[in-house]
Amino acid sequence: METDVELRDLAAPAFRHALPALLEIYAAAMDPPREQLAGRRLIMEQHAQNPRFTSVVALTADDSPVGFGYGFHGHNGQWWHDVVTSGLRARSPDAERHWFTDAFEIAELHVVPQWQGRGIGRRLLERLTAARGERTAVLSTHTGPTAAHGLYTSYGFTDVLTGFYFPGSPHQPYTIMAVRLPLRERGSRRPVRRARAWLWPG
Repeated sequence: METDVELRDLAAPAFRHALPALLEIYAAAMDPPREQLAGRRLIMEQHAQNPRFTSVVALTADDSPVGFGYGFHGHNGQWWHDVVTSGLRARSPDAERHWFTDAFEIAELHVVPQWQGRGIGRRLLERLTAARGERTAVLSTHTGPTAAHGLYTSYGFTDVLTGFYFPGSPHQPYTIMAVRLPLRERGSRRPVRRARAWLWPG
């Protein structure tokens, strides 16, 4: 079931201004310990400084944010990039070169639980990737048959590293996924096209 929400692009300054609201979405979707949110905010602020940063927010008719996503161009020296490529290099050097040489790294994509299942995550993913110039897109998601994994698989993402543990998260396995850009939804030969962009005030 789809719903009528508006997607708006956030430039880095507007993204930083909107972080309190975006962190509430993150907390609702991921349910982390509340004491971790301050650290997560610092990470997101740092991410907004990365090259070719892009972000999208989903807003209801009354301008309430119910989902967001963001990413940037990945390169050596970024924490996630270095940790993942090091792990992948140990298992499959060819896969590292194929997927990470010129990659758009999708850092976060979340929808509040009561708004999930309405196509918002799908629209956010399409909007984030539609105008990218990188050869591939890469991301990490919880290992297992989750809704997020199913969404990414429906756009052609493939598992390139499974059962991967990030430093500081020894009890939560992740799957690293990647896809060639532009995205093509399963069963469609045409690439996803970019919708009209709006900037959220801030």
